[in-house]
Amino acid sequence: MRFVIQRVTHAACTVDGEVTGAIGPGFLVLIGVSDSDTEETAEQMVRKMCGLRIFQDSEGKTNLALHDVGGELLLISQFTLYADCRKGNRPSFIKAGKPEHAERLYEYIMELCREKHPGIKVERGIFGADMKISLLNDGPFTVILDSEQLFPKG
Repeated sequence: MRFVIQRVTHAACTVDGEVTGAIGPGFLVLIGVSDSDTEETAEQMVRKMCGLRIFQDSEGKTNLALHDVGGELLLISQFTLYADCRKGNRPSFIKAGKPEHAERLYEYIMELCREKHPGIKVERGIFGADMKISLLNDGPFTVILDSEQLFPKG
């Protein structure tokens, strides 16, 4: 599982001209799922993401987490995070999770964020839709979490 986390002052997702999710200060999170990912993987990733201390404290140090600053989440499914560009110029997406599996885990991540962090506003995109994402990066500050690196199996 891969999360690209962008600290933003605001972000929104629009599908067919309708806003499906919008947030103020917080994280815009692009989520890629592979077929080997499980609910346990999702739980580990959500715990890590929500614990990241990448907001500035009163001394200007990145020392505060999402809940410390009243941050919000906009979660967007993004199978292209598994693009393999090693051969040729056309990316392969063979490592991206099958749509049914990826959508189930995306929904599970949404549920986890709402359940485990009830004080955090959680907004969404639409799985598989042609989404238009607008955002204002704060910093910019972008972090990539890859479950294969963070939580190696075996």
